[in-house]
Amino acid sequence: MNAAESHDHSESDPRRRLLLRALAAGWLVGGSGWARADTFGARPRKLPQGKSIFELDGKVLINGVRATRDSRIQPGDVIETGSDGRLVGVIGSDALIVRPQSRLEIGAAAGATRGFFRLVNGAMLSVFGKRDDTYEIRTPAATIGIRGTGVYTEADADKSYVCLCYGKAQLTPVTRPEEAELLSTTHHDAPRFLFRDPVQGKCLTPAPFFNHTDLELMALEALVGRSVPFWVSEDPYATPRRDY
Repeated sequence: MNAAESHDHSESDPRRRLLLRALAAGWLVGGSGWARADTFGARPRKLPQGKSIFELDGKVLINGVRATRDSRIQPGDVIETGSDGRLVGVIGSDALIVRPQSRLEIGAAAGATRGFFRLVNGAMLSVFGKRDDTYEIRTPAATIGIRGTGVYTEADADKSYVCLCYGKAQLTPVTRPEEAELLSTTHHDAPRFLFRDPVQGKCLTPAPFFNHTDLELMALEALVGRSVPFWVSEDPYATPRRDY
């Protein structure tokens, strides 16, 4: 995967499927934000207790078994998606979109001092509930320590892309921990590339914003009964706004 790859605007791109569905269902995009139509057949809302999956497309495996809408996601699971696979789901107070051709390992048992998502390869957009302990997203090139944030991550063996969409996080290159950076953002303010081997003497460098949308973040927060902290003219999901 090429983390610097430009956003694919084709309608067949799974990364845009949620956006296109919303537009087709009556969401209007304007310079001041999102306006809601009267009806939305698949409007994201807090999942019922005992449910983990909101949307499932293509080939998705959980612990090697083909996932269904009734599958559960829990600590210890391994999620793998094929070239046409995508999962939108919830684990506890966290929600995530796992993109095609990804492998995500959910570490640590419930109640453990420090949990983590290990994104071995692929891409994931995630929102995390506030917590007292530090949660980590781990990739081959980076460790992202978070407490309650929205974050988009792409990973391959040599590099990672991280956009802290909002909240606080510490980004640490695995081979150059002395370059660690503590970030606090409100709206995609400081995307970063993290490399295993230095590029022009650095393993952590500024990056552009790409490959994820505000609507996807809004949908994920709605699945766990929250709303994004940035302002929109009309909040489409009418849930408590995060107070960053």
